[in-house]
Amino acid sequence: MADKKFNVKYCVLLPIVLIATVFLWVVPVSFFGIDALTIVQQRVIALFVFAALMWIFEIIPNWTTSLLVIVISLLTVSNKGLGFLCTPDAGKLVSYKDLMASFADPVVMLFLGGFVLAIMAEKFGLDVTLARVLLKPFGKKPKSVLLGFLIVISVFSMFMSNTATAAMMLAFLAPVLAVLPSDDKGRVGLALAIPIAANIGGIGTPIGTPPNATAVKFLAEAGSDVSFVTWMAHMVPYVVIMIVFAWFLLQVFFPFKAKEVVLEIPENKKAKDWKYYATWIIFVGTILLWMTEAIHKVNSNVVALIPLALFTMLGIFTKEDIKLINWSVLWLVAGGFALGTCLQGTGLAKVLIEAIPFGSMSVVLVLVIAGLVCYFLSNFISNSATAALLIPILIVVAEGMADPAAANNASFIALGGSKAMIIFIATCASIAMCFPISTPPNAIAASTGLVETKDMSKIGIIIGVVGFVFGFFWLTKIFPFA
Repeated sequence: MADKKFNVKYCVLLPIVLIATVFLWVVPVSFFGIDALTIVQQRVIALFVFAALMWIFEIIPNWTTSLLVIVISLLTVSNKGLGFLCTPDAGKLVSYKDLMASFADPVVMLFLGGFVLAIMAEKFGLDVTLARVLLKPFGKKPKSVLLGFLIVISVFSMFMSNTATAAMMLAFLAPVLAVLPSDDKGRVGLALAIPIAANIGGIGTPIGTPPNATAVKFLAEAGSDVSFVTWMAHMVPYVVIMIVFAWFLLQVFFPFKAKEVVLEIPENKKAKDWKYYATWIIFVGTILLWMTEAIHKVNSNVVALIPLALFTMLGIFTKEDIKLINWSVLWLVAGGFALGTCLQGTGLAKVLIEAIPFGSMSVVLVLVIAGLVCYFLSNFISNSATAALLIPILIVVAEGMADPAAANNASFIALGGSKAMIIFIATCASIAMCFPISTPPNAIAASTGLVETKDMSKIGIIIGVVGFVFGFFWLTKIFPFA
């Protein structure tokens, strides 16, 4: 089976991607029917299609595609690229420094800090300690235990990788699933609680999931900064409401037969030395700094580097721990930023937006279509890749509709403007959870053998529809960003 998939990817899908890319690269510029299009912009279109298809088919790892995007961009559309390609006559070129800066973008540093905190929390057992403390109040009633898992997982996912959170909580849940009757539907509900809470919980903070970070990055570039605490103030209530809805939904579809559920989370047996307490202080202190940005004025991206500096200075974070950082996610995000730099730097995004009359279209229609496209793609490819593809384009769409001269300017501002639009798109990426392939937490739940794809799809579609509709009204009408 593995060999068959390998052959399909490399013998069928890869040639399709390469043919489509080369075709778009070499056809006359007039083929696109856009008068202002330059040769450099045409190359970016071909590169965009290449990245999209490679991310969709996952012929090679997604982070590898991102790296290729950066390297090809540097060689073909930058001001320090190949001399015979990167000429002034070809069109406006991108600064090679801007492309290379994608690897060290402030938002990448924000994620780096989040990964370091998660690694340290696991290394010294903070995650287990927190799980024991947070789940204890929920007692032994099945409904309460289910709610406890949903809440704890969602909280962890706001500050840790949702994949790491899902894996950790599955380990705690495994003994519970083993003692419940085999015909108890509640087992399925508990297993599904893991990906549902992990996916929804990540919406709550800018570091909860890569699409959030992508949204923050491009909003900041457009002059619409969103602080850590402002994001939380708006999106944590959304998460709470969606988690409560998911709790009721799981009880309806997967009612418990057992009257009691016993949770056996082992105590943290790791040494409680000075390093343990230092980790707690730095962990809590970093979160407090993120939440009080309005007071001390230190940007959340800068705050993210403080724990890294302190942990390394104290010798707590070692060269072995560096290997545990999820570099593939950081490179994937960087590739998306580089693609956005190409779209913006070459002027392609502006040309495309001017060619499509978004400024005169219904704002609701634009929002709904963009959200649906994001939701659909995120069910089949990485939500990080989806956000990286869509947000750079949509931020220009938003800028166009925010123009006072745009026919739909008034309605766009009334519906929350650029912040509402871009954060709604990031939210749509996170609520896509219909299949085991949709997100790593979904795959982890499927690995239990308890969750059938039809059950995951049924719950995923309902949560997706409700999350989409509620998210739209939440961000545009109920609690829009100022």
